[in-house]
Amino acid sequence: MPLLNQFPPPQTPLSLPLKPNPAGFFFITTRPIRLPATSPVTSSRTPSPSSVRTHAASGIKEAALIDRDEEEDAAAKEIGESGNEVEYDWTDEWYPLYLTKDVPDDAPLGLRVFDKQLVLYRDGGGILRCHEDRCPHRLAKLSEGQLVDGKLECLYHGWQFEGEGKCVKIPQLPSDAKIPRSACLMTYEVRDSQGVVWVWMSQKAPPKPEKLPWFENFARPGFVDTSTIHELPYDHSILLENLMDPAHIPISHDRTDWTAKREDAQPLCFEVTERTDRGFAGWWGREKDGSMPNFLRFGAPCVLQNNREIVGKNGEKHYFTGLFLCRPTGQGKSMLIVRFGGTMRSPLLKVFPQWYFHQNASKVFEQDMGFLSSQNEVLMTVKVPTKELYLNLKSSDTWVSEYRKWMDKVGHGMPYHFGHKTISLPELPAVVEHAPAGLIAGVSASFPAKGGIGTLHAPNLANRYFRHVIHCKGCRAVVKAYEAWKDRLLAMAAALTALAILAYTRQWKAILLVSAAASLGGSYVCSTVVAINTTNFIRTHRRL
Repeated sequence: MPLLNQFPPPQTPLSLPLKPNPAGFFFITTRPIRLPATSPVTSSRTPSPSSVRTHAASGIKEAALIDRDEEEDAAAKEIGESGNEVEYDWTDEWYPLYLTKDVPDDAPLGLRVFDKQLVLYRDGGGILRCHEDRCPHRLAKLSEGQLVDGKLECLYHGWQFEGEGKCVKIPQLPSDAKIPRSACLMTYEVRDSQGVVWVWMSQKAPPKPEKLPWFENFARPGFVDTSTIHELPYDHSILLENLMDPAHIPISHDRTDWTAKREDAQPLCFEVTERTDRGFAGWWGREKDGSMPNFLRFGAPCVLQNNREIVGKNGEKHYFTGLFLCRPTGQGKSMLIVRFGGTMRSPLLKVFPQWYFHQNASKVFEQDMGFLSSQNEVLMTVKVPTKELYLNLKSSDTWVSEYRKWMDKVGHGMPYHFGHKTISLPELPAVVEHAPAGLIAGVSASFPAKGGIGTLHAPNLANRYFRHVIHCKGCRAVVKAYEAWKDRLLAMAAALTALAILAYTRQWKAILLVSAAASLGGSYVCSTVVAINTTNFIRTHRRL
C-alpha cells in the first residue's frame, strides 16, 4: 500500500518491487530491529544473514499452494512451534492511538479500540489524558464536549472532570451538596513514545512498559520520517494482510508513481525465520534475484515493519523502515499510522511539500479500498476460516498465511477474529452512529474532533477528507489556507476586472485585465490543491 518512492542511490541497485510510500523514501526493508525484551518475536534459531539473503529460489517450488496441513505442521516443527492456542488477552497490550503532533490542543478527541470508546485530550498542563468516552451522568460522549480551563466538560449538562477522571463541577448540584464519589471516569494509561501516543487497554493488569514497542531505526542519528494517519472502512486484519503483501503492488498500484509497474509482477521468495506467540518474522525478495534483502516483522497486537539496510561505496550503512501501526476501531473499521523513514534523506523531500506525500498516501489506500471492503464483506457473510476461502501461493502469500495462523493461536482472546482454521464472530452486530457530530459540538470545538457541518466534513469513511485530512493538522492547515487564498484571489480578480472597465486608457485596461487573469489563474491553482487533498482517487479501467 502507501506512498511515493524515491529513486535509490545509483550505487545501490534495488531489484524488488517497492511499495509506494508516503514519505519519499524507498520502501525497502532491513535486518531485524530491536523490540522490547518481552515484546519481540524471538526465534529458536538465529538466521544467518548471508545464508538467508542468498537463499536460492529452488526451495520454494515444492508446491504452489500453502494449504496442506502436513506442510504447515512440518514448517512449524522446523522452527520449533506447536501451533496450539496460547493464553492471550487483547486488553493486555499497548495500542497506537494517534500521532502526537496531530493531537488537538483545544478539543477532546474521540477514538476507539475494538468496541471500547475513548476520549483523548491534553489537560491544562499539556499532559495527555485518556478516559472512557462516556459521561457517568447520562452516557453522553465526552469527545463531543470541550476543554474549559484544562478540564474536560460534557456538553450535555456541563459536568467537568479533571485529568485523573474525578468530577470537579456539576452546575445543577445544590451548593450544600457534595459531588458523588461515583461521578468519576474510567481512566486509561497513555504514553508518548517516538512520536506516537499509545494506550494500555487493560483495567485489570497494570501497564507493562516492556511491552511498549520500540523501533531502533527511528532512534538512529539522522533518521527522518514522514508520517500519516488514515481511518479505513475495513477490518484491521484485512488491513494488515494488505500491508504485508508485496505481491499486489505492481498490479493494484500500477503507475501510481514511477516505481510500481504491472510488468514487474513476478514470483517472490520468503523464509520465515521466527515464530512465537507474539508474532513472526523473516526475509523476502524476488525469486529471480536469488536473494532476500528485505526483513519483515509482525508483532502483537498489530505492529508491522519492513526494514532494509544499504551499504554505500564508502562502507557507510543506511537504514530504511516502513512502519505500520494499526488499531482496530470496531467491526469493519480500522485506523492506521504509516511511517516511512531512513537515515539517508531523499532529495524529493526538499522539492515536494509534505501534503503531496500525504495525499498520495490517501490515493494508494483508495486504490485498494474496493478490494478490501468486498473482502471484509465476504468474511463477515460466509463465516468460515480463511483456509476454506483463500488460495494462498507460496510465491506471494506466505506472510498472509503466517498472520492467519497466528490468529488461530491468539484469536480466542480477541473480541472476534478470522484465522486460518478458526473463527470467532462478533457477539453483537455493529452499532452505526447516524449522528456522530452535533451542531454545537461542531462549532465549539476544532477539527478533527467533531467532523463539523456540511458535506465536505460529513463523517464518511469513503471520503478522503474524513479519512485523513481531519486527522492531520498539516493537511487541515493547507486546505484552510488554500481555500482562503482562492476566495481572496477571486475577489481580487473581480475588483481588477471592474477597474479595467472603468479605466480610460488601453494601457491600464490591458494591465488590469492581465492582472485579473493572473488572479483567476492563482484561484484555480488554489482550488486544484484543495481538490487534490480532498477528492478521492477514481480508478479508470483500460484495455491493455
